[in-house]
Amino acid sequence: MIPSAFAYHRPETLEDVFELLSRHGDRAKLLAGGHSLLPAMKLRLAQPEVLIDLGRVRELAGVAVEPDGTLRLGALTTHHQVLTDPAIRQRAPLLSEVAGVIGDMQVRYRGTLGGSIAHADPAADYPAALLALEAEIEVAGPGGARRTVPAGEFFFGPFITALQADEVITAVRIPPAAGAEQGWRWGYRYLKMARRASDFALVGVAAAVARDAAGVAAAVRVALNGVTGAAYRATAVEERLTGRVPSAERLAEAAAHAVDGVEVDGDALTSAEYRAHLARVYTRRALEEAWQRAGDGANLAAAG
Repeated sequence: MIPSAFAYHRPETLEDVFELLSRHGDRAKLLAGGHSLLPAMKLRLAQPEVLIDLGRVRELAGVAVEPDGTLRLGALTTHHQVLTDPAIRQRAPLLSEVAGVIGDMQVRYRGTLGGSIAHADPAADYPAALLALEAEIEVAGPGGARRTVPAGEFFFGPFITALQADEVITAVRIPPAAGAEQGWRWGYRYLKMARRASDFALVGVAAAVARDAAGVAAAVRVALNGVTGAAYRATAVEERLTGRVPSAERLAEAAAHAVDGVEVDGDALTSAEYRAHLARVYTRRALEEAWQRAGDGANLAAAG
C-alpha cells in the first residue's frame, strides 16, 4: 500500500519545529529516521496530515564529551554512528554493542537514536541499555523550555514515554563510568533472543557490572526489554549480586529473579512462560560475560 496524502515540511531550527507543531497539532508527526513511522503509514496504521522532517535541525546532531566526562549524543545520531564513533565505543561500549544488532546495514545508516527512543517499542534494543547506563534524555519544548529525564522515568509502556506531544528529544546523556577513584573496572554485555539477528528482541538483556580491586561486584545494573510493556531494571537480580563475588552458582541464582514483579507478555511469537524462561537464561549469560569482561579488560568504558 501507499500512504495517504500528507504535507511535508523540513525545518532547520527547533524554533521552526515547535511553530509547525503548534500550528498543526495532532495532525502532525515528527520524522527522524522513519523506519517505524513510514511502514505504519504505508499500511495506513498511521495517517498524519503533516510530516515534520527533523533531518536538517543541526541542534539535534553531533556527539560530544563534556568537561565532566558526560557523553552527549544528539538525537539524530544514527545507529551506524553509535556503532562506529570512537568516543561512543570508548565511553559507552554497551551502546555501541546494541547498535550493532539493530536491523541491517540500511536501517543502521538511516535510523536514529532519538527516533527509536521516542517510538518506545517494547522490543526495541536501546531502552534496556540506557537503563543499565543510567542515562538521561534531554527534551526540548516550545518557548525554549528544556528538561532532562532519567531513563528510568522515561519509558512507561508500549509506545508510551514521558515525552509530551509538543516536545522533541534533543539528546541522550551518558554519565562517566563510576568508581574510577576506587579502581573499578566495568564490563558490559547486551544479548538478545530474536528470530533473526536483525529482528526486534523476544527478550533482550543489558548487563553492566563493576569489579573492584578485591574481585567483588561493586555495582550491578541489569535491564531487560521485550519482556513486558516497557524496558525495566531487574532490581531483584542486582540486589543479589552487589557487594558479592559472582560465582557461577550465585549468578544463576540471581538471574532466576529476572522477571520478579513483572507481568510477562505472551503473544503470537512466544508464550509468557517461555519468554520468562528466556529472560532468566539470557540474564545469566549476559551477567557471566559482563563479569568476565570486567576482569579481562575487554569492553570497558572510560572512567572520565
